[in-house]
Amino acid sequence: MDTARLLRAAGIGSGDEVVISAFDGPGIAEAVLGLGARPVFADIDPYTYNLDVAHVASVVGPGTAAVVVGHRFGRPAPLEAVRKLGERHGLLVLEHHEAGAERVVPTARAEGARYLDARLRGVVPPRGGVEHKYLRYVARVPGNGRPDRDAFVRAARAKGIDCRIPVPTPLHRLPGFRRDVCLPATEDAVAETLALPLGDGRPKRELQRLVAVCNALGGVVRLPVRS
Repeated sequence: MDTARLLRAAGIGSGDEVVISAFDGPGIAEAVLGLGARPVFADIDPYTYNLDVAHVASVVGPGTAAVVVGHRFGRPAPLEAVRKLGERHGLLVLEHHEAGAERVVPTARAEGARYLDARLRGVVPPRGGVEHKYLRYVARVPGNGRPDRDAFVRAARAKGIDCRIPVPTPLHRLPGFRRDVCLPATEDAVAETLALPLGDGRPKRELQRLVAVCNALGGVVRLPVRS
């Protein structure tokens, strides 16, 4: 059952607020609005791109009825922590899986990701202990934000690398969802991230070419460096 049906089945409707990530496509927000409820946007953890539990807690209010937790790019979200928060506040907590997650081959993608981690210039690999499915290999372009990232994407595509911008605009900046909220981690991720191609069992020569092109353009950063 999809997220909209689960929300409807739980009685979410007019006057209710549903906390969701602003670093996502519009599908869930549109589903919430379609029920007459109001999406409330929470910031993300800059290291995982999943919801920041502390920020979710800060936006929970009297009208909050539910939280939708997505696993971004194949990286598991802090579902249990959000569930505990939901128990304290009497909230419905729904788990949302990205389209295509059930079809990936985690072992093959993890091998490709390790290859890229070891060879891409400037890459900071993810912290250990997380079962990342690598639905997408999301990297960051170092520098001063959007102009650098966009120039990198154009240059890589010109050389035949199918890299994409995962979230072109945060939801709280889109018409119909616009909110005057401060979500710095989301804003930074929108300005700096790109998704590099990492299919199931991608031939090594393709990964080698991807590394050569990215490193020639100045490298990418997998995760922001902790200060």
